Amino acid sequence: MADDNEFKLDELDKSQPMADAGDGGDEGPAIEEPQARTAGDLEAVFDIPVQVSAVLGKSSMQVSQLLKLGRGAVVELDRKVGEAIDIYVNNRLVARGEVVVVEDRLGITMTEIIKSAQH
Repeated sequence: MADDNEFKLDELDKSQPMADAGDGGDEGPAIEEPQARTAGDLEAVFDIPVQVSAVLGKSSMQVSQLLKLGRGAVVELDRKVGEAIDIYVNNRLVARGEVVVVEDRLGITMTEIIKSAQH
């Protein structure tokens, strides 16, 4: 039984140029330059949900200390006032930013995009 995703070589669109097989000759079809990408190229992923987290800071404590915390307790974080916060998308650091107030809610303004070493 044939898979719906399979195709035969003669079904390929013959109007599309094929890459040179590398035989060293100058004959053969020309290779087209890649076209510029636009935001419309990403339409297929626009509806994929992602989790965005803004981390103000971190702290470590023992469970006994955690259980002693009550209303109004202050937990000291590892960041200073005015220091950039980390912005994560799906648990991956993607940016740093600052806390802003938008009407009566907190928001984040990105000040630095983190380029990942992974592709």
